[in-house]
Amino acid sequence: MNMDSTHPSINDLKARAKTRLPGFVWEFLDSATGSEGTKTRNRAGLDQVCLRQAALVGEFTPDLGATLLGRSYALPVGIAPVGMSGLIWPGAEPMLAQVAATAGLPYTLSTVASRTPEDLSPHIGDQGWFQLYTPRDTGIRRDMLNRAKAAGFHTLVVTLDVPAASRRERQRRSGLQHPPKLTPRLFAQCMMRPDWSLRMLRNGMPRLKFMEEYQASIGNHGSTEHVGYQLRGSPDMAYLLDTMAEWDGPVIAKGVMRPDAAVQLRDAGVDAVWVSNHAGRQLDGSPASIEVLPEIRAAVGPDYPLLFDSGVESGLDVLRAIALGADFVMLGRAFHYGLAAFGSAGAAHVLHILSEDITSSMIQIGARRLSEVSAALWPGPPVVSG
Repeated sequence: MNMDSTHPSINDLKARAKTRLPGFVWEFLDSATGSEGTKTRNRAGLDQVCLRQAALVGEFTPDLGATLLGRSYALPVGIAPVGMSGLIWPGAEPMLAQVAATAGLPYTLSTVASRTPEDLSPHIGDQGWFQLYTPRDTGIRRDMLNRAKAAGFHTLVVTLDVPAASRRERQRRSGLQHPPKLTPRLFAQCMMRPDWSLRMLRNGMPRLKFMEEYQASIGNHGSTEHVGYQLRGSPDMAYLLDTMAEWDGPVIAKGVMRPDAAVQLRDAGVDAVWVSNHAGRQLDGSPASIEVLPEIRAAVGPDYPLLFDSGVESGLDVLRAIALGADFVMLGRAFHYGLAAFGSAGAAHVLHILSEDITSSMIQIGARRLSEVSAALWPGPPVVSG
């Protein structure tokens, strides 16, 4: 199958993914929280960012390369952490890690993945990032970090924007429980998706494998109760500084939506800030990530590294974020749409789509390199006073 002809956009992959996943899995992947106003706003906010076409710039091949935290990448994109990827597509984590390693781009493993850092070590090459949901038990934290480092993960992403579990009503309506239990309702949904179900039978139902290994240290809690207890706390600056002291590589703070917080993190020695509203999955009514990006860039200055996510569906969206101050753009759902649509080939096709779209759009706006993209930004129509 020529995916360029049949599925030329990420939205095409998304549509196919929906037809291949049980209903409860689709809701787990695609849903946000509340009325999903934040998710809608993320998309609408990106659509409001306009870049002007150039003229008389001659022919050129744009340089899509980006540098982040001392490393060079062929594209300014990476794979964001997604918890329980193995529920979305059996074997998702090693598949995505391998796609990223082959492309020379970052892959971020979640604390609540269905695989451990050791499981991913053969697949990440030198592109592994480890995302930490902050454990209450500092001994567990220390062991997690040591294991991630020993497995070859070189960059730590500390998530700051999940102080409490969100409701995610679409997931609840679908019948999904945590951990997943094969109720008659879910079984009926699985029967409608035999390919996914057969793969899941071969791989086994996904578990929070990494977190479960620490369950004995906390007593007689069930798996989900244990995870909820361990990861429920919201870290303060002292906790973050202790975490940074236990990690000997770059540290990125994820889930920042306020300029003052970004400045505080920069001044504390955090290597980069990741602007994100968790793709609308935590707080409904939040501004779009793209709406707060310019003020955060203004607050931290022109040279401090900023990453961005939320609502990105194309290479043009990547350039929109870069135009407003991002150095690097991370995507989570998009790669899982590709996986569910066509397996590893679908995830690789997402990168192909992004690369082609970034290239074409940069030529359209006359940007020879990423540092020139912001020059094409349209400030909006003039205000006409009456």
